[in-house]
Amino acid sequence: MYLAHFGLRELPFSLTPDTSFFFACTNYQEGLNTLLVAARTGEGFIKIVGEVGNGKTLLCRKFIATLNSDRETATAIGTQDGGVSGRHAAKFITAYIPNPYLEPRSLLLALAEEFRIEIDSSYDQHQLLKELTRTLLNFAREGKRVLVCLDEAQAMPLESLEMLRLLTNLETEKRKLMQVVLFGQPELDERLKQNSVRQLRQRISFQYELQGLHRDEMDRYLRHRLAVAGFKGETLFGPRTVNLLHRVTRGTPRLANIIAHKALMLTYAEGRQQVQVRHVKKAAADTPESHKDWMMWVWWSAAAVAVSALVALGAWLR
Repeated sequence: MYLAHFGLRELPFSLTPDTSFFFACTNYQEGLNTLLVAARTGEGFIKIVGEVGNGKTLLCRKFIATLNSDRETATAIGTQDGGVSGRHAAKFITAYIPNPYLEPRSLLLALAEEFRIEIDSSYDQHQLLKELTRTLLNFAREGKRVLVCLDEAQAMPLESLEMLRLLTNLETEKRKLMQVVLFGQPELDERLKQNSVRQLRQRISFQYELQGLHRDEMDRYLRHRLAVAGFKGETLFGPRTVNLLHRVTRGTPRLANIIAHKALMLTYAEGRQQVQVRHVKKAAADTPESHKDWMMWVWWSAAAVAVSALVALGAWLR
């Protein structure tokens, strides 16, 4: 691989949502701030929507890690897919459900596992709900606040969404016993428009739409990830390669990671130290989800040059 060639400790453009690579551009910082403010109000549901590849899972993990980073304000229980284990004298208990495509009983079982509730496998839905309610009340008596993050929430059955709403109805005189954050693709908005979940829809107190990277952010994004991975130079991507990379990805971080990784492999194969435009073009051509409008732009540019040359030649012949 190209790590030694470029002086890197690790792959800079891995698709794994590693919070150490979190890039606090305007959009992502606003999303994180929205989550933190909403969590501390303790009311209702929170909804984060973003297109495929825009970094929802990474934002989710960064949010949980931020809540859990302060020993005076966070407690984490559960370790599934990046949850932070350990118990501290603090206020938040977080649970992370990475795959919420679960019918109501399975969802309750997943929550019970996250909260480390010892239950009998024969429990029916009513008994599970009773045990969860008892546990949430105990957390509240201890002064702890429960927050559940569900990734890929657009895949959750409507019956399970309704079960979540019923759980969030539980409250003390002061506040709710459980708060829910829904991370999902735009299809989540369509599901929430259905009449059967209108009560849940009304309980969404905070929401944010996660966008892709702007052109100037793409340059800083690449530099940031390279620096975190151990690169000591200024950058491996010049202005033209950054422009093209933004054009073929339209700012989608996941696509940027895929194409940048392939471009580095092509650069390494040629023994070069700087990524060239042709490397990005080849990498984009090899990536089905990349946007090919840049190829049309190149064609029109070439056509314009050809037409100008013909006009000039015609004028010269006259």
